[in-house]
Amino acid sequence: MTRTKPSFLTRAGLTLLGLALLPLAAGAQTQAAWPSKAVRIIVGYPSGSSPDIQARMLAEPLSRALGQPVIVENRPGASGNIGADITAKADDGHTIGVIGNGPLTSSKFLYAKLPYDPLKDLAPIALIGAAPLIWVAPKSAITSSVDDYIKQVRASGDKLAYGSIGAGSGSHLGMELVKEQLGINPLHVPFNGGPPILNAMMGGQVHMTLLPASTVMPMVQAGKLTAVAVTSAKRSPLEPELPSMQEIGAKTTNIEVWNAVMAPAKMPAAHQARLSSEFGKILGSREMRQKLFLLGWKADDTSATALAQRIKSDTATYGDLIAKKGLKLD
Repeated sequence: MTRTKPSFLTRAGLTLLGLALLPLAAGAQTQAAWPSKAVRIIVGYPSGSSPDIQARMLAEPLSRALGQPVIVENRPGASGNIGADITAKADDGHTIGVIGNGPLTSSKFLYAKLPYDPLKDLAPIALIGAAPLIWVAPKSAITSSVDDYIKQVRASGDKLAYGSIGAGSGSHLGMELVKEQLGINPLHVPFNGGPPILNAMMGGQVHMTLLPASTVMPMVQAGKLTAVAVTSAKRSPLEPELPSMQEIGAKTTNIEVWNAVMAPAKMPAAHQARLSSEFGKILGSREMRQKLFLLGWKADDTSATALAQRIKSDTATYGDLIAKKGLKLD
């Protein structure tokens, strides 16, 4: 059987076909190779903060999943806004951020010159974990029931004060929501952290606060403070013995602080999707959920879709509150 040699036109056609397929092959190879270098996680908070701890917990399993080193870089300042801005403006395709709820929801209303737009410049990747705050008061303040305590606070008008970890913080905005719902009116006193608030409470300078369980529950367990309620709408699995906001009369209040993984909006959609998938596996593991739970965080639906909805919902809640109260930080 004789073989026919390819004609010049056939050889030319094959050559042209090969040339035409080169960009497709190169594109597929480039996509498959991502990430091609170390991935950087920007944390806009200091070492030891909850976003920092969570970012470092996630770095090792993410590195294994992506096949590249994952480096955590702390860039604290402006209540997390500096880190959020760095993440939003990153253009190397290998930078993401772990960001708290404030820079993604309330900051755009509190700061007149916020250098980034949370909804336009950042893309949701994964919700790491959420936690309600705990309303605590001195042990001597609650002598009978929680209902009686709230009646006493209501009757005291502005003679009482509450501490927060700063203007615009979750403990500040959260208590302002509680005040509206319960008809109470304690004055706001800002501090630069949780421990100074607790010291002031023990000294009688402030009379209540909303802070994370990890900060206040050791003092509750030691008998120095009394926990009034959790700030979530329903009882929290983190502190199941405490009443919810609905149970104490704040029927539409549902306050949780949360941390999330975000990417620059300009990052290619395929890379965002891969990150969301990998974080979904990591955060869905029993080991990671247990670690977060022991630190006072619950991980429910961690998907990018759930995170986007959370950002939208909390932005509306805090936007309305900030406008009503006329709050501004610059």
